[in-house]
Amino acid sequence: MIKYSLICDKQHEFEGWFSTSDDFDAQKRRNLVNCPLCNSSNIAKTLMAPSISTSKAKTPDPVPEVNKPAKEALLTANADIPATFNELVSQMRDLRTHIQKNSDNVGDKFPEEARKIHYGEVEKRSIYGQANAEDVKELVEEGVEVMPLPILPEDRN
Repeated sequence: MIKYSLICDKQHEFEGWFSTSDDFDAQKRRNLVNCPLCNSSNIAKTLMAPSISTSKAKTPDPVPEVNKPAKEALLTANADIPATFNELVSQMRDLRTHIQKNSDNVGDKFPEEARKIHYGEVEKRSIYGQANAEDVKELVEEGVEVMPLPILPEDRN
């Protein structure tokens, strides 16, 4: 997996994980990469330092001193983060619930069912299920529209 630092046209910075650089490009072309704050699909990669592991323990860089007005501005700017985070998680939970209530769970048959729908072999309907990274890559390369269900904090426990 590749982690990219991304930025939208409204200067919101966030991270995205992609299986390959081509995967990022393909998702961006199809407007599947969106800013989590404003939902803009006008996204660009930003410069980021490579992550290189070494056998030596690295001494962390010193934390720069922040003057009082800048520190207060930073605290004010970050005051809404918990509310925004909780709101986003709530919206993702609602989205996932809506998809699950209004779609057929095809389980591990997702790749073949998605192809049948895409190629008109069966009636068009909303589905969800499981697919591995290779299956998803092949579906995207074939032009089959797929999107992962949102991963919620409780899914990681």
